[in-house]
Amino acid sequence: MLSVAEAQARILADLVPTGPELVSLAESWGRIAVADIAARLDNPPADMSAMDGYAVRAEDCAPGNVLSLVGEGPAGHPFPGRVGSGETVRLYTGSVVPQGADAILIQENARQDAERVTVAATPGVGQHIRRRGQDFARGEMVVPAGRALTARDIGLVAAANHAWVAVRRRPVVVILSTGDEIALPGDPVAPGGIANSNTPMLAALVRACGGEPVMLPAARDTAPDIARLAQGIETADLLLTVGGASVGRYDLVQQGLERIGLTVDFWKIAMRPGKPLMHGRIGRVPVLGLPGNPVAALVCGLIFALPAIRALAGHQERCLPEDRAILGGDLPENDRRADYLRATLSRAPDGSLVATAFDRQDSAMLHILASSQALILRPPFAPPARAGESCRVVRLDTLSI
Repeated sequence: MLSVAEAQARILADLVPTGPELVSLAESWGRIAVADIAARLDNPPADMSAMDGYAVRAEDCAPGNVLSLVGEGPAGHPFPGRVGSGETVRLYTGSVVPQGADAILIQENARQDAERVTVAATPGVGQHIRRRGQDFARGEMVVPAGRALTARDIGLVAAANHAWVAVRRRPVVVILSTGDEIALPGDPVAPGGIANSNTPMLAALVRACGGEPVMLPAARDTAPDIARLAQGIETADLLLTVGGASVGRYDLVQQGLERIGLTVDFWKIAMRPGKPLMHGRIGRVPVLGLPGNPVAALVCGLIFALPAIRALAGHQERCLPEDRAILGGDLPENDRRADYLRATLSRAPDGSLVATAFDRQDSAMLHILASSQALILRPPFAPPARAGESCRVVRLDTLSI
């Protein structure tokens, strides 16, 4: 059986990010910029007033001086003239500062009477003026290639006057569940059957990772049906199968996919939950076979499918980050498989993060998984651990998954 780290490395080794596509700025959140994005204009595009007040020459503004009001320049309507000696122009936040002015006399420090403005306090030269290009200059790179665009980035790119951006195409991930017992959620469930939780759950994971899920109907437990449903995946970027990857009589995913060209890299890992994990290729399409038990399917999805989809989408950070916590309860020694224990999180009186494993870790118990806020990571052959000892965790409460 492969270690988790080796399995991750082999899955990620030959994945190539998707190509570029042009999308509107409104659709670019979370997408990966494929090239540096440069500003198309200066920001601000001119010297602008940062406050409501009056454009003045600072040398004219001794307290008590009276200035002649010669006009106004609301935001978007610049004053066309020049501020001369003893003159002022009424401005507002975002107004262009007219020629001749070198400061803003804020309205709190002035008194206007018809076309006369009396100075109450002297502004410094340049005070309350946002200089042209102060934020960024035309041609300056505002977002580097490889960045996942945040709301902050999108605001910056919009200010740089881009309506469209080149980003990585969302990876197309085909999801194929297997099993005669599988029924569509909401449909009648036959005796011995079960509602298909894996496909919609993994589709949500794919979307959260930046991919585009394609959900196939559940395949019957026959090699020909598995092969039939998996045909036509040559345009996909990844095939995720769920179930049928173990060694039982009806675990026929490998046999079915071999009919359409599957070559297998590995199919066992030293991990709990999730020993029967398969990796291979059908032509250019990577294949990842997840366990059928829903908890194992999602945990393996987080540890293996998530990094693969993020790699295809062009993310630099692929695997989930780990954190440190202290154990909220004792744990027994571990065997040769790495354990990913579902756990709750709390805070100790000193503020330390406390991870407490659920007593039941059955890989079919979705209720416990949904209630989990973290996975406690236990390496192979870990000795017994006591409450209060340090442990490694992957936090689920900070993920949108």
